[in-house]
Amino acid sequence: MKIATFNINGIKARAQALLDWLDEAAPDVALLQEIKSVDEAFPREVFEDRGYNVETHGQKGFNGVAILSKLPLEDVTRGLPGDDGDDQARWIEATVTGSRALRVCGLYLPNGNPAPGPKYDYKLAWMERLHARAEALLAEEMPALMAGDYNVIPQPEDAAHPEKWADDALFRPETRAAWRRIVNLGFTEAFRARVQGPGHYSFWDYQAGAWRRNDGIRIDHFLLTPQAADLMTGCGIDAEVRGREKPSDHVPVWVELDA
Repeated sequence: MKIATFNINGIKARAQALLDWLDEAAPDVALLQEIKSVDEAFPREVFEDRGYNVETHGQKGFNGVAILSKLPLEDVTRGLPGDDGDDQARWIEATVTGSRALRVCGLYLPNGNPAPGPKYDYKLAWMERLHARAEALLAEEMPALMAGDYNVIPQPEDAAHPEKWADDALFRPETRAAWRRIVNLGFTEAFRARVQGPGHYSFWDYQAGAWRRNDGIRIDHFLLTPQAADLMTGCGIDAEVRGREKPSDHVPVWVELDA
């Protein structure tokens, strides 16, 4: 089973680019972020025509997450537990079953800038709620993953110029500490389990020729429970997608599981 995460930065602007990539990469499951669309306006038919089941958790103008799956989606839930007053559409999860059941959680973690400030406080509080959901997933002892745009640069090697990000919400010490607390519960960070060293990025800003200069950061991640990590057979970043016409500023990241 091939599972991908892709922050598409607007389904209206990026639908054709997304379809082209889906046709080429053929993931069984795609977790999308920043669809920037209410559920009713999401162009589900073009994906259903390609054999995907579609579940969305949308929001007008910004945020929004979705799951596309060639396998049936069961027990779909929307919204990260822990704050009933949080109306930002940043979390969706469901169970997909191939040769075995797998819980997939798609997330769009808050950016948090400017930091410090209320937006950064929200980011850290959201990460605390994510920690609690991560603990619950582990307790279920089934193959599960949490994937998406984490807006976290885990290590200096995950940025072409880490010094530029020193005071940014994506790289502040509090952010990386919150990330480590989640990973250290017992998750495997899929990409770093397979690939080491600098130079691997999933985001390049639209400004200042960042893509041309390869001035990127790696902020789109898969965290796997031990039961899912045991099934992993591959992981990669489709970086070349960033150089195509009307691209997102993110590119797809994927894992392959024996599931």
